[in-house]
Amino acid sequence: MTTELLAPKEFSHKLLKWWKKNKRDYPWRNTSNPYNILISEVLLHRTKADQVVPVYTQLIQRFDSIDKLANVSESELKNLLYPLGLHWRTKLFHKMVNEIVRNYNCNIPSETEELESLSGIDHYIASAVRCFAFDHPETLLDTNIVRILGRVFGVKVTDGSRRNKQFRELFRTIASEEKSREFAYAMIDLGALLCVHGDPICHLCPVSEMCILGISRVSKK
Repeated sequence: MTTELLAPKEFSHKLLKWWKKNKRDYPWRNTSNPYNILISEVLLHRTKADQVVPVYTQLIQRFDSIDKLANVSESELKNLLYPLGLHWRTKLFHKMVNEIVRNYNCNIPSETEELESLSGIDHYIASAVRCFAFDHPETLLDTNIVRILGRVFGVKVTDGSRRNKQFRELFRTIASEEKSREFAYAMIDLGALLCVHGDPICHLCPVSEMCILGISRVSKK
């Protein structure tokens, strides 16, 4: 399928309509506070969302601002993050918080270059913060979204697809600029609930008739 054969507005409309009824509820999705969003995205790195909820909730309740979190020792922070694994993350997390306090006067930066200058912040996390906290129409490519794009457009997915220019262009082809935040969450949830790894649930997918994989699976029945 080429991008010319796809109706972008129809794709985003159907996806968002489905998402309104099926979206997953997580505490960081109910705010656009840059601090909350940044903390959640760092915790979500290579970690399942359901695991993050109790740790995120505890952090936000105990330390509701970046300056309060900066006063926590690295050892205490390690204990707080311990349930999530990835213990190397603690040192980077601690450095990031203190960099924001020291270099940005406790304000979460909104520019990509500034975000990526922080310890432990890669391009995806920076883009997610810009999208979910500052409502910028960012191109988000996580594992779920790349898998969806590969199936919709019939493009092979590789380990490097998240950094591939072609996939970034495909995302922009179908993304909703007016509702970039909602669209990104909808794509993430579609990949988590229906367009799953292995055997996708195409017959329930709201955009299956606009997807090469979905069309081929339906035609075989």
